[in-house]
Amino acid sequence: MNAKISTFLISGLLEKYLLGNTSVSETQEVESFISKYPEVQNHYNTLQYNLEIVAKSNAVEAPTSILDNILDELDDAPVVNINSSRNYKKWYKFSVAASIVAMLFAGTSYIFYNQNQKLSKENQVVVDEIFDLRGDIEMNNKKLDDIMLQFKQLNDPETYKYIMQGNSRAKNLKTVAYINPKDKTSMIDVVSLPQLPEEQCYQIWAELQGKMVSLGILNETDRQLRAIPYTEDALGLNITIEPKGGNTIASMDKTVAEIDFQ
Repeated sequence: MNAKISTFLISGLLEKYLLGNTSVSETQEVESFISKYPEVQNHYNTLQYNLEIVAKSNAVEAPTSILDNILDELDDAPVVNINSSRNYKKWYKFSVAASIVAMLFAGTSYIFYNQNQKLSKENQVVVDEIFDLRGDIEMNNKKLDDIMLQFKQLNDPETYKYIMQGNSRAKNLKTVAYINPKDKTSMIDVVSLPQLPEEQCYQIWAELQGKMVSLGILNETDRQLRAIPYTEDALGLNITIEPKGGNTIASMDKTVAEIDFQ
């Protein structure tokens, strides 16, 4: 790899381009490098693959349409239509008409009062919806930060990738472990996990100085990239079949996948 390509890859422009944060001139530069140099194209494809892994593990259903709910509430609000009719036939009936007007005024005031109360409740509904929307935005921003952190960890040169394939007990089992000794972080991506009887579960272990340390239970319904405890000086990883809820001692005779770090 020549110095020009190395300098370009280190610059971080490829990552910015993938996330849509490049300027027009930067976009032209990145696309030029991708089209000219196979090394850059391969690195770009790897970044895309890693981003897909992170996105898959953080997929979230879209929230209900708050705006539509607010508009529906406003559309359902009744409109007060006041049509006062004053028909004075004779001047000497003025006092009677005035009484009628006073009664109409009182009734109208009562209607306005009730309407004001209803509008106040509707306004509170709108305020609550906006508050919930703000909470959703904050939660989504936090998830986005977590995604970016995972994406950064996957693309760190110090992160090592280990593929664990199942043996005859679980032929379709496949998981990918990402270990970074420098940052002391560990993640695992459950690609496929064969279903077990209800009374059993998969448990992952770290091999450390002749003993097995539990790193947690792998749930077949939780197929996503997630962090697992980092174990200093671990020699490898093992996945075993254990009783439901996990075990304190690894059942090595029920190992379904293993990998050595040496």
